[in-house]
Amino acid sequence: MVKTWDELDQLQPIVMKMLKNSILKNRVAHAYLFEGMRGTGKKETAIILAKVLLCESLLDQYLPCDECSNCKRINSGNHPDVHIVEPDGLSIKKAQVQALQEEFSKKGVESSRKIYMIVHADKMTVNAANSLLKFLEEPSAQTAAILLTEQTQQILPTILSRCQVLSFKPLSPANMTEILLQNGLSRQNAAVLANLTNNVDEALQLNSDEWFVQAQKIVLKLYEVLKKNPLEAMVTLQGDWFLHFKEKDQIDRGLDLLLLIFKDLLYIQLGKHEQTVYVSEKERLELYALQTSGRRISEQMAAILDSKRKLQANMNPQLLMEQLVLKLQEGSSFV
Repeated sequence: MVKTWDELDQLQPIVMKMLKNSILKNRVAHAYLFEGMRGTGKKETAIILAKVLLCESLLDQYLPCDECSNCKRINSGNHPDVHIVEPDGLSIKKAQVQALQEEFSKKGVESSRKIYMIVHADKMTVNAANSLLKFLEEPSAQTAAILLTEQTQQILPTILSRCQVLSFKPLSPANMTEILLQNGLSRQNAAVLANLTNNVDEALQLNSDEWFVQAQKIVLKLYEVLKKNPLEAMVTLQGDWFLHFKEKDQIDRGLDLLLLIFKDLLYIQLGKHEQTVYVSEKERLELYALQTSGRRISEQMAAILDSKRKLQANMNPQLLMEQLVLKLQEGSSFV
C-alpha cells in the first residue's frame, strides 16, 4: 500500500490538505478519528502523521524526512513513543486501554510527545470505550490520539465529539487501477479488480489466487452460453458454476464479475471504450453490444443486482442462479 505523503495526497487530497494546514499552523488536534472503507489509506496516513510529529528533520515544515532515527523506527513499528492498539480477538478490551493509559502516564522515552493509534476503534467494548473517554477528556498537550474505524456509527457519540473526524473517500477505479498496474498486474486484471475491491492488499491476493483466475473464466463462459438455448446455460450452471462458486461470498463475487460484463456492453454502446474492464474480450463484446439494446442491458444488470440482494437474504443459491439465468435469457432470443 502507499506510504509517502505524495502518494496519499493523490488518493486522499482533502484529508492530506487538512492535515498539512493543521501542521503548518501548529494546530494539530489532540485526537483524530480517521473513518472510511478498508483500504483507503487510514493507517498509512496515521503512520505519516506520527512521523511528522516526531521527525527530527522535517522537509518544507510538514513532510517527514524518512531518514532520521525516529522516522525509521516508526516505519519498522518499534518506536517506544508510538503505541498501536488492535483488537485482542474480537474486541478491544478495557485492560488494553488501561495499559495504554498507564504507559502514557510515564514520560516519553525518546521525546516529550507520545502518540497512540487505536485500530478498529469501533470494536472497543463498552468498558474500554468509557475508559478511553476519560483519557480523551483530559488530553495532555504532548499526547496525540488517532482512532481508525470503518464503522463510525459504532463509536460512542461522546468520543466522536472529542475527535476531529477526517473522512477517507473510496479510491476511484482509475486510481486503484494505476496502483495495481504499478504492482505488476496486467491491464485487464487491474481493471477488473479495481472494480471489485477498494483494498490494494485484497486485490493483490485475489490476483494470485487460482480460484479467482478460474472464476473469471467460468463467468465469461456462462455469459457465452446465455446467448444459446436455456438448456445449455443450465448445464453450465450444474457443470461449472455450482462446482466452483460454493460459499455465499464466492457466489456474490461471481455475480459481481458477471455484472462487469454487462457494464462493459453498456460502456461500449455509450462510446466509453476506455472504461471497459474485460480488455482481452473487447472484440467479442463489441460484437455482442451491437446485438442488444441499452434498455435490455439495464434490465439484465438490474436482475443481477436483485440476485445479489436475494443472496444476502439467504435465498437458496441454486434456485437463485437458475432464476437469474432464465431472466437474463427472457424472450425468444438474447436480445
